[in-house]
Parts: sequence; structure tokens; C-alpha cells
Amino acid sequence: MEIRWDIFVLIAACSLVTALPRVIPLVLLSRIDLPEPLLRWLGHIPIAVMAALVGQELIHAEAGFSLHEHLDLAAGVLTFIVAFKTRNLLWTVILGCLFAMVLRLLA
Repeated sequence: MEIRWDIFVLIAACSLVTALPRVIPLVLLSRIDLPEPLLRWLGHIPIAVMAALVGQELIHAEAGFSLHEHLDLAAGVLTFIVAFKTRNLLWTVILGCLFAMVLRLLA
């Protein structure tokens, strides 16, 4: 198998560009004691990101009736209930995927 060095360098450069913005803040902030209000605020970021990603998919209006859209909305409502009750992002994602899968299989 031949190795194309230009492709290898491109992949390595893309890896660095992807990893560095994640690693540098982690390394710098791990050495600093952050104030409690900031830590509480940072705790809300995962659910805000999830709401931004999922919200736009659930709330969009198109002309006509689509069963698929209503199933997605139902799965979204059930997932929101899980998120509200558990406050656990992992369980929210897992159960949200299961809700969507089951509702689509039943339809």
C-alpha cells in the first residue's frame, strides 16, 4: 500500500486544528480554580447546546400534514420530560433515540 504524504499531512493538520481548540482551554482551565457562579453557569451549557440542535429540527412549519414530523415532535416531548426529570445528558440522548426509533417502528 502506498502512502500519499500530501494526504497524510492534510489529515495530520486537520487533526491538529480540531484538537488544539479543545485541548488548550482544558489544559489552561484545569490549573485555575474557577468561581462557583461560573461553574454553575458552565453546567448549563450541555443542555443549551442540545436544545439549540434539537429545537430547530422539532419546530419547523411546512405546508400539509406529515406523520414523520408529528412522531419527531412526540419523541422530542418525551425526551424533554426525561431531560427535565433526570438532568442527565447521557440518559436524555439515549432515551431520546429510543423514543424516536420506537415511535417510527410503531407508525
